[in-house]
Amino acid sequence: MEKCKAVYDSLKEMGIEYDLVEHPPTLTTEEADRYIVGKEGVRTKSLFLCNRKKTEYYLVVMDGKKRLDMKKLSEIIKEKSISFCSLEKLMEKMSLPAGTVSLFGLLNNTEHDIKIYLDREMLSEKYISFHPNENTKTIFISIDDMYRFIKTLDYEYSIIDL
Repeated sequence: MEKCKAVYDSLKEMGIEYDLVEHPPTLTTEEADRYIVGKEGVRTKSLFLCNRKKTEYYLVVMDGKKRLDMKKLSEIIKEKSISFCSLEKLMEKMSLPAGTVSLFGLLNNTEHDIKIYLDREMLSEKYISFHPNENTKTIFISIDDMYRFIKTLDYEYSIIDL
């Protein structure tokens, strides 16, 4: 089964409407943006991070145009050192390859051990976009439906100022 089908099925089951744009494979938000010009909504960057000991995992969602200040994030989440997780850990925790990380990867997190951080600045938009666990498509959902998706999966999230 395509990885995106599980996302579509979950959204349908949750009653979440979405708009889908198909495009060639993209590995960066800049590449994906070329195919979704004119669509309303914030383009996101989703980063899968961990602490130094690799005992805590974080999914940080922010506007794709922003750069992450790792030192500031470390201070916010009260972690001495954070870094990008390895590709192996990404596959283990979210069953995703590089270039496809998004909130929808939480569907695959059987340990339910990823903490979610949302950057406040992007939350004033009406719509938000993510890859549906494949980098050949982009899904737009409402911000309210994003919150519902997270809550339905029984995750907590923190809104932070990056």
